[in-house]
Amino acid sequence: MSPHRFLGFGFAAADLLLEIGDDGKVTFALGAGESVLGAPDRALAGRTWQSLFDVDDHPMVEAMFRGLDDGARAGPVVLKVAGDEERSANLTAIRLPQNKGAISCALSKAAQRGAAGLQSREDFEARAAELLAGATQELELAFVDVVGLSQQKAGSPDAARVDALLAGALRAQAYRGEAATEVGPDRYALVRAADEPAAALISRISRVLSDVGLEKIAPTSAAMPLTGSVRPKQVAQALRFALNQVLREGLKKPLPSSLSNALEQALQSTLSNAGALGAAIRQRRFSLAYQPVVNLSDGALHHHEVLVRFGAQGSPFPTIRMAEELDLIEPLDVAVLEETLKVLASDPTLTLAVNVSGRSVMSEAYVSRVVDLLRKSPSIKGRLMFELTESAAVEDLGLADRHIQALRAAGCEVCLDDFGAGAASLAYLQQLTLDLLKIDGRYIRDLQHGGREATFVKHLVNMCGELKVRTLAEMVETPEAEEAVRKAGVHYAQGWLYGRATEKPTPTLDAAVGRRFREGALSIRTAHDRQAPWG
Repeated sequence: MSPHRFLGFGFAAADLLLEIGDDGKVTFALGAGESVLGAPDRALAGRTWQSLFDVDDHPMVEAMFRGLDDGARAGPVVLKVAGDEERSANLTAIRLPQNKGAISCALSKAAQRGAAGLQSREDFEARAAELLAGATQELELAFVDVVGLSQQKAGSPDAARVDALLAGALRAQAYRGEAATEVGPDRYALVRAADEPAAALISRISRVLSDVGLEKIAPTSAAMPLTGSVRPKQVAQALRFALNQVLREGLKKPLPSSLSNALEQALQSTLSNAGALGAAIRQRRFSLAYQPVVNLSDGALHHHEVLVRFGAQGSPFPTIRMAEELDLIEPLDVAVLEETLKVLASDPTLTLAVNVSGRSVMSEAYVSRVVDLLRKSPSIKGRLMFELTESAAVEDLGLADRHIQALRAAGCEVCLDDFGAGAASLAYLQQLTLDLLKIDGRYIRDLQHGGREATFVKHLVNMCGELKVRTLAEMVETPEAEEAVRKAGVHYAQGWLYGRATEKPTPTLDAAVGRRFREGALSIRTAHDRQAPWG
């Protein structure tokens, strides 16, 4: 072995050493290939790196390799081994100038990696707390603001690839390659090692964006050290405070100086917010917005989802999360329900769906209140629907199902929101008797490109068909996405393609929607003919 190879492999203890040429193929392999990748080292030469690792990890490895300057090191990150659900590997990489562009990689066996791609806010907070508890080095919570990304991406011929590579670049910089999330539009967060300069993070993300033709974007970053004396159960609360601050204000305001400082600020904010939010709920200082849901069989308006808005903020997420944490979500759900019933009473043509937290569904007082209100307003029967959100709060599925059946007996259909994300899993579909299931938007966004998302959605629709549960796709934003969910046999769709949330329910849809459905009527019928009859 040449001296520069010894130098390249000397940067980390490893079970397996690989050298990847500039054509993406393994030019050299030495070590326990069978143990790490399931193939002897002598069989690895000539294979592409893509054939070694799970396809979900390809964007991360690609971003990782693209961001390596001569002498620079990246990793370790945890990857799933291709074709083996049980096997994962740690990967660390370095590019040495003597290697003529080749990348030296050190691999070792690893515990199974977490979820691929960007995590949901909820999953990120939980996973970040777990990683911090077991970390062997100092970590930081880093934020990246990519101003202008959405605007430039809109003009890109392959926006999905941009999203995948950016997610890969963030994961490549994250601790173990798995703790990264989207905080808000064009804003991201990740847990990373504190020893690498922020400039390196920005440089690598800028390079990936430039490689896909987005050269006029200048990312910025800031970080909060994950230090300070904080009990394990309080870590997520401190992280959430920092994430919410960046969601509201971007990187204009200085971040907390440590986890303990973030927790202190969070507790002070909680005391202040509890009183303010309680007053806002009692005094109805919120507004309702309405987003249309269409029937994919004919393009007609089916119902509107009712969304709550506080002030001029773009997203209600922080306030709703606050209500959950301060045990105010049930009063908020009741207040939104009462305002929705007034709207239904004023217009007999409307059908509206209100969100209800899993915490409220578990409450006998909430369900009794709903049944009592509907008994007093018989004209509303059959026109009120419920979307079950924050299903992680449903600790007793048997009790939840009994309460759901009480709502259904009162004339309301019940939909499980965000299926495929967070806690909404097959156990809920198995143990709760539901009318509709809303498929999480991350599957819909990539459905048109085929692959795992398409397989997941098609199997889910078929399974729901057997259970006589209708399906609703969210985040349908393009005609191509609409065609994909239609072919998959999904019943209803919601998203910007049909209109954003408005201050008043729209009586009809845009004429272009109806025209599109008339043109696609044959494919609609064909898709639904494949589904079992509903009976």
